[in-house]
Amino acid sequence: MAQQTRAAEVGRDEVFQVEGHGIGPIPDAERHGSAKDVFWLWFGSNLTFTYVINGALAVAFGLSFWQATAVVVIGGLSFFVISAAGLSGVRTGTATLVISRAAFGVLGNWPAGLLNWVVSIGYTIVNTVVGTLALEALLADLGWGGGHAPRALALAVTLAMTFAVALWGHATVQFAERWMAYALVAGFAALLAFVLPGADTAASAAGPGASGWSLAFVVMLAGPFSYVPMPADYTRYLPRTTSLRALTWSGGLGGFLSSVALGVAGVAAATQADMTDAVAGAEGLLPGWFQPLFLALVLGGSVTNSIITLYSSSLNLQVLGIPWSRARAIVISAAVTAIGSLGALFLTDFTTSLLSFLSLLIIVFAPWGGVFLADMVLRRCTYASGALHAGPDGPYWYRGGWHPAGIAALLSGMVFAALTCDSELWTGPLVAPLGGADLTLLGAVVSALVYVLLARRAVTPAPGFEAPAAPAQP
Repeated sequence: MAQQTRAAEVGRDEVFQVEGHGIGPIPDAERHGSAKDVFWLWFGSNLTFTYVINGALAVAFGLSFWQATAVVVIGGLSFFVISAAGLSGVRTGTATLVISRAAFGVLGNWPAGLLNWVVSIGYTIVNTVVGTLALEALLADLGWGGGHAPRALALAVTLAMTFAVALWGHATVQFAERWMAYALVAGFAALLAFVLPGADTAASAAGPGASGWSLAFVVMLAGPFSYVPMPADYTRYLPRTTSLRALTWSGGLGGFLSSVALGVAGVAAATQADMTDAVAGAEGLLPGWFQPLFLALVLGGSVTNSIITLYSSSLNLQVLGIPWSRARAIVISAAVTAIGSLGALFLTDFTTSLLSFLSLLIIVFAPWGGVFLADMVLRRCTYASGALHAGPDGPYWYRGGWHPAGIAALLSGMVFAALTCDSELWTGPLVAPLGGADLTLLGAVVSALVYVLLARRAVTPAPGFEAPAAPAQP
């Protein structure tokens, strides 16, 4: 069965070597690393210009410098929850979207798995487009501009940097995120030093209102929350002795530092310049000699973030039943990313529409995250690892492959999120009565509470079920 453990996976997780494991449990003998590895993963992957844009948007929603900075900090704190969720990978040795079968059932987990793959590829396309445009602008500064050739070269380079690292796999991803972080952190620190002194810290004349506050929180929290289906992907190789405290602090601090620093840079820039085009707006605040380096930073940040989304998408495809190795499955994700990026850059500008669509999917993923995290707490992050890969004979099959409590809680949260969502593609009927507030993210709280009420007596730490060995997989 495609859902079962891939017993034929080769135990290899070395830098610049194709990773042999996929979603199959990592044996204890092949576990390695420490919690500090997770720091560099979340720190490096979040040194991305996206947070500068998010900070600027908070100001655009009417928040003052200090109000927007407070929202940025609160958003950064959510990385401690994301990092803590990685304990599930330490305990089971497998990917997050395998572990979520315990909350939704083996089949009930499939729809969210498909949507998560769409989201991963969508954000990889967006990051690829941003990186390509930055590299194209850099090439123009160097004297090669005009026509399609520079853009085509920029796209090829951006895709190659992302795909090569993600193809090699886990060890190379961690290695690349760490060393790219060394270079990016110096550049982004300089960016912060250039834009922060000129920030207008005076309070805005008019308050942002409920709509402004809620939209700012949605923007700041949506990014970290989109990582909920991923943390175990990067902790499944860690030794079982890795502590929750060390994991939470290491990963949480990494994501917090990078996201907050860049978010504050965006807030500061937005009080001084028109950030409708965030790259051009920020670039105008920088000295001329630094502008080419700034474009290189935008490119590097796009690549670091795309690497982890593309890598997780390959594990995601295995969860969906693709009977291929992780390295072969990632070719599908890379091909779709390339096609989408080509369309955005050469055929039609659908980047804005794509971003609107992806933001709308928070109606699904906020409630999904609430159920998953609630289930993890109820089980005390203890699962029957082998059972996660079993079919009808396993305890996570529930009723016909679906867990009624998990599905009911998910639907409850989705209904609440849909009723209170305020986006370009959909405005819920409760938004106006709430004064324009967007409470989509509270769908996670609703789904978590419903799940606890429905499942608190039945969901307990696993008794230690182990599935039989799976047949060999290609």
